[in-house]
This record gives sequence, C-alpha cells and structure tokens, in this order.
Amino acid sequence: MKMIAAYLLAVLGGNTCPSADDLKHILGSVGAEADDETVEFLLNEVKGKDITELIAAGREKLASAPCGGGAVAAVAAPAGGAAAGGGAAPAAEAKEEKKVEEKEESDEDMGFSLFD
Repeated sequence: MKMIAAYLLAVLGGNTCPSADDLKHILGSVGAEADDETVEFLLNEVKGKDITELIAAGREKLASAPCGGGAVAAVAAPAGGAAAGGGAAPAAEAKEEKKVEEKEESDEDMGFSLFD
C-alpha cells in the first residue's frame, strides 16, 4: 500500500510518469524503505495506463468485494433516508445528557460524609 500511495503522491504532485527513484525518494522522506522488486513490479503494472482509469477499475473491484458489515450499513442508509439518521442523533444527545446529569448528582454527594 505504501508503494501505491507514493505513486499516487508523485502523480498528484504533477509527475505523470514517476520513476523508481521518485518513488524511493518519496518513501525515504517518511522513513520507509522501498523494495526494488516491488517498485519495479508496480511501475510495470501501471506503465502506459491513465491513473484515473486505474482508480476507476480498482473502485469497481472493491465494490464487488465482500467487506463484512460495512456493505449492509451502506445499503441501509439510503433505504432509511434522513429519517434514520435524524432519529439517531437525538438518542445520542439524550445519552450524553443522562451522563452529564449523573455526574452532577455524584459530585453533590462528594462533599458530605456518611457520619455527619
């Protein structure tokens, strides 16, 4: 992943065709080491390809990959719409208010002894 991130940083920086030295320099600047085999493999795989097309192809592959419970939440959110999101926020606020109230009550008792 760090190799891909270095490649994307180079492209975002304006270098449309980063070299192995460019990637090694980027990784070296953050204290990471670059494996020559991995650098060459990445550069051979992306050689002559447009970065936006590569990202689009990767996004399609990720969309079809199972990702545990995250896919269910992503599908459920559009079905519930804003009503589901709106209902969750007041419940969270109510819990926070209860916690605050409980804290205040316990703070009042702290000043008194059981034997007064």
